[in-house]
Amino acid sequence: MNKHLRFLTITLLISTNCAVHAQKKNEPYFPSFNAWQKKSPTELGLNQNKILETMAFAIENEIKNPKNMEVSHYQSFGKEPFGFAIGPFAERGLPTGLIIHKGYIVAEWGEPARTDITHSVTKSFLSSVVGLAVDRGLIKNVNDSVAPYIPPIELYGQPVNRPADDFGKPELLKLFDTPHNKTITWDNLLRQTSDWEGTLWGKPDWADRPDKDPALWLNRTRNKPGTVYEYNDVRVNVLSLAALSVWRKPLPQVLKENLMDKIGASNTWRWTGYRNSWIVLDGQAVQSVSGGGHWGGGMFINAYDMARFGLLSLHKGKWGSQQILSEQWVNQALTPTAAQPTYGYMNWFLNTNKKLLPSASERAFYHLGNGTNMIYVDPEHDLVMVVRWIATDAMDGVVKRVLESFNK
Repeated sequence: MNKHLRFLTITLLISTNCAVHAQKKNEPYFPSFNAWQKKSPTELGLNQNKILETMAFAIENEIKNPKNMEVSHYQSFGKEPFGFAIGPFAERGLPTGLIIHKGYIVAEWGEPARTDITHSVTKSFLSSVVGLAVDRGLIKNVNDSVAPYIPPIELYGQPVNRPADDFGKPELLKLFDTPHNKTITWDNLLRQTSDWEGTLWGKPDWADRPDKDPALWLNRTRNKPGTVYEYNDVRVNVLSLAALSVWRKPLPQVLKENLMDKIGASNTWRWTGYRNSWIVLDGQAVQSVSGGGHWGGGMFINAYDMARFGLLSLHKGKWGSQQILSEQWVNQALTPTAAQPTYGYMNWFLNTNKKLLPSASERAFYHLGNGTNMIYVDPEHDLVMVVRWIATDAMDGVVKRVLESFNK
């Protein structure tokens, strides 16, 4: 038994002795701020040995990428055109996870309190901020074109005296000014089917996961919005900047006040952008945050806060007696499209036809980021599981093992 598994076993057994306040019968449990009740697997009818097996499997299948995320970047995305980092990275921690059943923590391993980069799980927070805007009427309909909502944007830090070479050139950023971009809807951006064209924060749209044929980088025909799915972080960052324009305040502030504080999240999470992603908004310098860690930045968060968001997802946007995200929005986020049946809104991955996770139910879904960082949500088993720094090809294996713990 390795040192990590010895620690895990102790952590699991300690949980059997934690005091638990009685819940009203059939009333879901939601953890309060800075406190999360624990129960042993056996108290909730789970097979403890299978839970231990799940934990051991997650540790044994740690991703092989370097722990230094900057080094990892330059061994992967950094090789793309214009792939240089423009946001912060940090060293990641140990393989980490939480298993939550009926709202209670039944197992934890690694460093769940550690604030780590979570890569594209950030996108699920971004789409939720857009959902909050829809719920409040700031965006009337996701099928509206985005263009009428977004005014010209002034970039921060421009020279006071413009050089002669810039004379007559546009001084304001217009995200949706081309004939193609004018047709893009909020729904297209949320589903990564927009095919938005342009450059943002020094990253051209074609340079993110570029086509193998360089001849297509600059001269291809654009796909009609909504028809073709393409995972593209430049376009994700377009959505972030558009949402900032609609909310008219920093998105981390919006998320904190309207969602994270309401679900009792800690004060340690941070949502960052890039060193050049600053605009002038109502006379102030405001950073437009990124939708992931592709070039650095994104959400830095601990596993407990990730699990709280997973629990909110499980309960269709409801936390206790409060509906934080509308159930309609969550249902939309979980709706597939013909363009990509396993993808709803970013970054809600769907298990359509059990394609992504063969061992799980089709009703299961998960929030996913590079690393791999996963918030697995299973309504049929009242289960949320956070798994961090596991190899991608081991995702189904860890799900398979935790589900086997439900077998009597």
